[in-house]
Amino acid sequence: MELEFLGTVAGMPVRDRNVTSICLKLLQERGTVWLFDCGEGTQHQILKSSIKLSKLEKIFITHLHGDHIYGLPGILTSRSYSGGKSPLTIYGPKGIKNVITTVLLVSQAHLEYDLHIEEIPENLNEGILFEDKQFLVEIAKLEHRINSYGYRITEKDQPGPLLSKKLEESGIPPGPLFSQIKKGRDIILDNGEKLIASNYVGPALKGRIVVIMGDTRICENSPKLSKDADVLVHESTFTEDLHDLAYKYYHTTSLQAAQLAKKCNVNELILTHFSSRYQGERLDQLLQEAREIHENTHIAHDFWVFPINRKNI
Repeated sequence: MELEFLGTVAGMPVRDRNVTSICLKLLQERGTVWLFDCGEGTQHQILKSSIKLSKLEKIFITHLHGDHIYGLPGILTSRSYSGGKSPLTIYGPKGIKNVITTVLLVSQAHLEYDLHIEEIPENLNEGILFEDKQFLVEIAKLEHRINSYGYRITEKDQPGPLLSKKLEESGIPPGPLFSQIKKGRDIILDNGEKLIASNYVGPALKGRIVVIMGDTRICENSPKLSKDADVLVHESTFTEDLHDLAYKYYHTTSLQAAQLAKKCNVNELILTHFSSRYQGERLDQLLQEAREIHENTHIAHDFWVFPINRKNI
């Protein structure tokens, strides 16, 4: 599981940074990638990365401001041209379906795959958006000028690895019994000896938690989403000296994001969505400000890949 940042600036692109888009790469876990927001030019950013559009399974939109959605038409049509045949699901605030269907209709675009668009009900403050055997995706409404949401992605705990060497040392050759023990089933051997499955399986693998916030002030739902996250990706549009400006335009400072991460026992904080005024060395000011509160803080930059390591329970 990895995060790759395709755009990290707020509002409008600058020379070395594009507008917001984040890819959650789940290639080992499910052979797919998920995209969070899709600012203008995202498909060009993907061309400069190792990401394959044919692997794109889901797109999650935090809110409908242009720097988060204007790249959608290009992504959707290019996915057809690049061999994408599997279904694609887009989740987003009410209105996203109208945006997408209008553009596709007017441009007479034809997609070679099934496109599903699921809108978040306007009256939904928090809840479960998606769940299967591997992942749970929860959402909560944030505090921005328009409806904006944060996504909490929880990987479900996985069984530990089979201790095959220990089994072989017990005289059990590789074969069907390995599979049964891996599934947690105790085994009775021909000689009457009972093998307890739990003795031959390593510690369970704890699922990872990734939280990706849309544009927001710090609000009531911020800690609910962020609690105990392995990685929190949070906007950091301004430094703390522009606190009043951040509040006026419904954004967050780097210091506020760090305070949230510390309060919520977040392991790694990644700052993104920077005002275009912060370029070059000025970005260091955002990082230094946050690290005074939360040491494990990072500044995202375009094409940066961040591995999300698994921990044992």
